[in-house]
Amino acid sequence: MISFNERCYEKLQKVPKGKITTYKDLAHAVKTRAYRAVGTAMNNNPYAPQVPCHRVINASGFVGGFAHGTNKKIRMLKKEGIEIKNGKVVNMQRYLYRF
Repeated sequence: MISFNERCYEKLQKVPKGKITTYKDLAHAVKTRAYRAVGTAMNNNPYAPQVPCHRVINASGFVGGFAHGTNKKIRMLKKEGIEIKNGKVVNMQRYLYRF
C-alpha cells in the first residue's frame, strides 16, 4: 500500500509551474483533513524539485515554511511568476491550482 507521504507527492506533481496549492487543498485531494501531516510530508520531501513542495502554501495565502528557508521558497515561487508581497501570495485565486 502506498504511504501517506507518497500519496501527497503523487498529487503534488500535478501542480504545474506558475501555480500553487494549499496544504488544505492537497490534504483534501488525498482524502484527509490532516493538513499538518501534509506539511510534514512536504518538509520530508526526498524528491524535490521534481515534486515541487515549494508550491504548497497556507490557505490564508502566506507562503509558510520550507525546509530550505522561507526566503528560498519565495525566490522559487517568484521565479515561476507568482507575485508575493510581505510573505503572502498576491491575488491567490489567480495562481491557485484545483485538483
